Amino acid sequence: MMQLDWRRSGALGVAGGPEKRPRRLRVWAALLLFSLAPWTAATAEPVKLAVFDFELIDTSLEGEVSGPREDEQNRLQMISDLLRTKLAESGRYSIADLSPLNEKIDGAGYLYNCNGCVTDLAAAAGAEQAITGTVQKVSNLILNINVYLWDVKTGEQTGGTSVDIRGNTDESWSRGVSYLVRNRILAQ
Repeated sequence: MMQLDWRRSGALGVAGGPEKRPRRLRVWAALLLFSLAPWTAATAEPVKLAVFDFELIDTSLEGEVSGPREDEQNRLQMISDLLRTKLAESGRYSIADLSPLNEKIDGAGYLYNCNGCVTDLAAAAGAEQAITGTVQKVSNLILNINVYLWDVKTGEQTGGTSVDIRGNTDESWSRGVSYLVRNRILAQ
């Protein structure tokens, strides 16, 4: 009984062999998946997401002595808007309009410590999920940006991520949020 030698199959006029077949199969499978990917992504409904403004937790000596700084308050708004924009541009999320709830949001105090009010507010905006965020300032050099994900149905925090940044500038804050969106939030 003669055993077929795959290395010599080309000389015998037989196309391929075990080393070629898996490669061909992978190529065809990849082509099929790539051809279906735009169609499946286009048909998926974006998740309605309530993105609340970032809040500052200032544990620095400067914050204790001088109180809130205007430039940091402006940065909080800047990165809140940046987060909303990047998530909306991804196509995975539609951002809920929170402006009708501004009075209730302001009345809730700090959202990171409001005992579950985040999901109630997000539900009132018609959202399925909610994001809150904090910037913890240890000093002008050391800051930490934190993002928390909430499930509106259950009222539970379902995820969170953070990044340490160096420098208290517009650029460092926006780079920190961009990193979180690109490498943590949308990478899942």
